Amino acid sequence: MANVIKLRKGLDINLQGKAEEKKIQLKSNGKYALVPDDFEGITPKVVVKEGDKVKAGDALFVNKQYPEVKFASPVSGTVREVVRGERRKVLCVKVDADAQQEFVDFGKKDVTKLSGEQVVNALLEAGLFGYINQLPYAVSTNPSVMPKAIFVSALRDKPLAADFQYEVKGQEQDFVTGIQALSKIAKTYLGLGIQPDFQTVIRQLGIDKYAELNIFDGPCPAGNVGVQVNNVDPVNKGEVVWTIGDPTVVLFIGRLFNTGKVNLTRTVALCGSEVKSPAYVDMLVGEELSTLLSNSYDASKSVRIINGNVLTGKPTTKEGYLGAHTSEITVIPEGDQADEFLGWILPRFKQFSVNRSYFSWLQNPWFVSKKKQYALDARIKGGERHMIMSGEYDKVLPMDIYGEYLIKAIIAGDIDRQEALGIYEVSPEDFALAEFVDSSKLELQRIVREGLNILRKENA
Repeated sequence: MANVIKLRKGLDINLQGKAEEKKIQLKSNGKYALVPDDFEGITPKVVVKEGDKVKAGDALFVNKQYPEVKFASPVSGTVREVVRGERRKVLCVKVDADAQQEFVDFGKKDVTKLSGEQVVNALLEAGLFGYINQLPYAVSTNPSVMPKAIFVSALRDKPLAADFQYEVKGQEQDFVTGIQALSKIAKTYLGLGIQPDFQTVIRQLGIDKYAELNIFDGPCPAGNVGVQVNNVDPVNKGEVVWTIGDPTVVLFIGRLFNTGKVNLTRTVALCGSEVKSPAYVDMLVGEELSTLLSNSYDASKSVRIINGNVLTGKPTTKEGYLGAHTSEITVIPEGDQADEFLGWILPRFKQFSVNRSYFSWLQNPWFVSKKKQYALDARIKGGERHMIMSGEYDKVLPMDIYGEYLIKAIIAGDIDRQEALGIYEVSPEDFALAEFVDSSKLELQRIVREGLNILRKENA
């Protein structure tokens, strides 16, 4: 039996442009790049040079602190360029793909006959281990410390999020194998949403033999793996849990054991109010976005292209590359061409408001089952100001922590206070909604990330 956990705090933002359950076919331009910044907390050391030939599965760079943690090339081809920034920071490693793809053969493996150590070694060898994160610090994990548990979230509930139930169709056995492999390492928890049909599929696959199922009934951010950890088995000082907030990573792991090859294909939602025909597309991690985004929106308009979702994604361009953990490419209005007569005095019937500042809330009463969809732009609509202790963070943060006090402790640099207020349990994405509703316009995700980085250095 699955545990049902009801969450009342949170906020669902219903945006225009959700992807339809259909796939569009693309022909890649053959340009790929693996970006170290997609793997939080690592210091990359490049192990290839320009002109080298690589196969899909060969390492492009490793974690300098833990050299056994490799990061695999998504394609076979020729290393075109190692791009560096200030102080020779590695920005990305570019690869031009071969017309005929070659894969490193790591050998098929029967997961039932493997130990936890053998599973970890297989993931390290194939360059997939770095896709697993950890709490505390919300960084790419390392193999030197075994976790007390592993948490996987198969619930995507952020605005315009890609539907994992749609993505996993036809790949069910890979998902089972991936969960089974993780369960060999430590006790595994799988977080699901309230969709009964997906729960039925999971039980029919027998996944409950390998993982404890938890059903999260509540608004966004119930799908955040950090929220699930907090409500199931919180992290205390000195403890480590491994987390997979991107369920496609489980498919990567399952494919490795079932085929013996590294296959970093993922189903991505092209979505947003500016997209002409929102739909899904199969892409490889690191694939250039120009093919996907050409003719997909009106180029004469000023738009914001986001590598990810609107809450936690990063701004990008057509020349950008699909992120390692990205399941959506979102296109929304930039908002720099907006011309609002009388500004805030207008009643605003078409704009979204959390605190009923606009009259639009009257068009979306609680008894209407189909919510009104909004086309929000990228404007902040206000400048940074003093922090207001109004409890607005707590309304959208379904965790047993005092969010506003924790943010103040991080800004003040009070490490003892941060520890007492539960910083080991949080990740920046947990504060994404709080950042959205914050009347002080603070960059909460950046503040939390900087606080976690400082704490990690202090405890190293």
